[in-house]
Amino acid sequence: MNKTVTWQTEEFIPTRYSLLSRLQNWDDQESWRDFFDTYWRLIYSIAVKSGLSDAEAQDVVQETVICVAKDIDTFKRERQFGSFKGWLRNLTRWRIADQLRKRAPNTSAGGQSANGSTTVLEPGELPDPVNEDLERIWDAEWQSNLMDAALDRVRRRVKEEHYQIFDLYVVRQWPASKVAKILEVSVAQVYLVKHRLLGLLRKEAGLLERQW
Repeated sequence: MNKTVTWQTEEFIPTRYSLLSRLQNWDDQESWRDFFDTYWRLIYSIAVKSGLSDAEAQDVVQETVICVAKDIDTFKRERQFGSFKGWLRNLTRWRIADQLRKRAPNTSAGGQSANGSTTVLEPGELPDPVNEDLERIWDAEWQSNLMDAALDRVRRRVKEEHYQIFDLYVVRQWPASKVAKILEVSVAQVYLVKHRLLGLLRKEAGLLERQW
């Protein structure tokens, strides 16, 4: 999706302190659903871009969320102990490495010798799944995930026809005159909807960016 609005911050989705606190209660299904809806695409995307298949990436998502559930009560939220962004990145990295390790007995995880036999890599010889390039991808995906989450919250708060105007004009970058013609509204209404929903989008992004 082509985003026309971005916010440059050190922490693209600083997780809300209150949400992290609520996740310590495994029975709080609403908070866990909020967490999953916010982060699963980020984890899945970085897994796929690390070279994993769809099925392997799905496993990384599931196993990373399980790790969060098991260890959230020990996570140090004070900044000197590191950010949630870095902690989640490391959990994802380790789960990606687990998937690569499972491939080790197969030809996909190793090479072939001159006679065609399989060369099996030891776990310690597996490549680092999150190298410098993937660190940059993580940051880009973190930002993209923020915008997707903010857009989704806006979509759920406004009338369907207003979000459709916003989607066509701002997200897809159609000319205002084309949007007005297709949706049978005035150009002035297109501009007004853009102004209002951009304000909502900034507000939702700000809530996601809020430091604890």
